[in-house]
Amino acid sequence: MTTFILRRLALAIPVLIGILVVTFFLARLIPGEPCTAIYGERATPALCDAFYARYDLDKPILQQFTSYAARVMQGDLGDSIRYSVPVTNLLVERLPLTIELAFFALIFAVTFGVPLGIIAAYKRNSAADALTMLVANIGVSMPVFWLGLMLAFIFGVILKDTPFALPPSGRLPAGYQPIPFYVAWGLAPDTASATPLMIFISRMYTLNAILTLNVELFVNSLRHLILPAVAVGTISMSIIARMTRSSVLETLNQDYVRTARAKGLNERSVVFRHAVRNALLPVVTIIGLNFGVLISGAVLTETIFGLAGVGRTLYDGITARDYQLVQGFTVVIAASFVLINLGVDILYGYLDPRIRLS
Repeated sequence: MTTFILRRLALAIPVLIGILVVTFFLARLIPGEPCTAIYGERATPALCDAFYARYDLDKPILQQFTSYAARVMQGDLGDSIRYSVPVTNLLVERLPLTIELAFFALIFAVTFGVPLGIIAAYKRNSAADALTMLVANIGVSMPVFWLGLMLAFIFGVILKDTPFALPPSGRLPAGYQPIPFYVAWGLAPDTASATPLMIFISRMYTLNAILTLNVELFVNSLRHLILPAVAVGTISMSIIARMTRSSVLETLNQDYVRTARAKGLNERSVVFRHAVRNALLPVVTIIGLNFGVLISGAVLTETIFGLAGVGRTLYDGITARDYQLVQGFTVVIAASFVLINLGVDILYGYLDPRIRLS
């Protein structure tokens, strides 16, 4: 297993280098100039010359790439042109929200998608099958922006002042300031003295609430995540349900399932221990890919619900021709995809012992 993991990590290095090269040169093919995008009508020739000199944009493009690649190897992703802060600081600030949103969206998708797919497969060609696939088809067909607006309108306006009301925007209630876990634990007196890892973890408010045993923070942060998680996870749920149905249907027709029934095993054991477990391999692949897509950011969902995550930040960086931000965020997202795929491959060995990873 260790050899397999090390081999996969070694193979990921040229992939990340290729992504770095492609992203660097494609970012510079975006129409428009960064100076004009940032300063607008105030962009004078003298101001732009100073601007390009500050960010090394006045040098030949190959020299720019060599310099940037050398900094990345040292862990420096450069400074954002739009925000005038290091890109790593923006990642520490914005990535935790996207990870939280992706995590809860995936929980929603798996919790409903897998059981719906199993029911549809077991009740093939029945009313339950037709209804389940109808729900899946509707879910995959609804635009995210429309679903998000409808959820915000229903739970934030129509159901306002009822027990079913949910916050239509924001990450926490206005004016609510959570205590970071490193302050509660006495690891650092304030944010200025905390390490980037401490800040990163504390900005995952649900995790910070668990670490500090703060029930109020956990409830508030979770309530603010429900609507965006449902909006962005509905398509994933529909895809998982359809894939689960197809995979379980295939395994239910296998010889070993018929043999298990012939041996007198109860139907629950036949379906879940023999059919479903072997049907989960392609489903796990879809779940992993969907989690990677969710990590890359949901621009429309974050915009509708007023969340400053990776997707919205990356969109702002593209419109502002912020090369450093786009490149840095893309490399980190690509690395997350590599790690997620590695996790999926390792999970294969657990689900199907016949697969040898070593």
